[in-house]
Amino acid sequence: MVVEPPARFYNSGMEPLVIAGKAFQSRLIVGTGKYRDGAETQAAIEASGAEIVTVAVRRVNLDRSRESLLDFIDPQRYFLLPNTAGCYTAEEAIRAARLGREVGLSDWVKIEVIGDQATLYPDVQATLEATRVLVREGFTVLPYTTDDIVFARRLIDAGAAAVMPLGAPIGTGLGISDRDTFQMLRELIHEVPLIIDAGLGTASDAALAMELGADAVLLNSCLAAAAKPVLMAEAMSHAVLAGRQAFLAGRMPRRLYATASSPLQGISR
Repeated sequence: MVVEPPARFYNSGMEPLVIAGKAFQSRLIVGTGKYRDGAETQAAIEASGAEIVTVAVRRVNLDRSRESLLDFIDPQRYFLLPNTAGCYTAEEAIRAARLGREVGLSDWVKIEVIGDQATLYPDVQATLEATRVLVREGFTVLPYTTDDIVFARRLIDAGAAAVMPLGAPIGTGLGISDRDTFQMLRELIHEVPLIIDAGLGTASDAALAMELGADAVLLNSCLAAAAKPVLMAEAMSHAVLAGRQAFLAGRMPRRLYATASSPLQGISR
């Protein structure tokens, strides 16, 4: 059973997020790195209302021989999404995904294959290779990638269950650095969810991502590095919901000149 998101998600009138045929009410996905301790991690996840929680296969104690991050995340309440953070080759990522499945975490995996240590940009060729192999092995693959439409298409053709472009480099908090490119992705990709992964810094960034048409956002550093992570997690839950509602509502057209809020027709003179 997945944790019940706050009532605001059910009362919003929005359709659920569907990934590989599985429905989620919340469109906020959260990570588990960089928090001060397990208790803070647990409290922030709860405050976020997220249903999907990512865990780094290479950074958790899988055999539970000592205290592990997994001790603070109840798999009966949350949908665990293993990720291959810290992998620099397709072979490493494939091995990590297989390990996560072998120890019973999930046959879903968020693929990360880092190609540059300074920017933590993904190696798109290695990401594509890992996606192809893991899809053939029955995994549900959600790849972290760049905002390149060509590689997005190739990942979809390889069987990716979502496309997860970065908003900005991991951990920078810069927000969406190229809105035009993201809007192009949004207009051209409809087969699978389009999820902003990495680079967001605060609630307004998450709201903007959703207003631009993201199907969901994945957050970690902006929560864990906030002065008050639990409060920021709650703020993000509101931002994601508000941004999605605004996208569905459709914003008013931008105009160069003012237009009176009250119509002038019918005014007595």
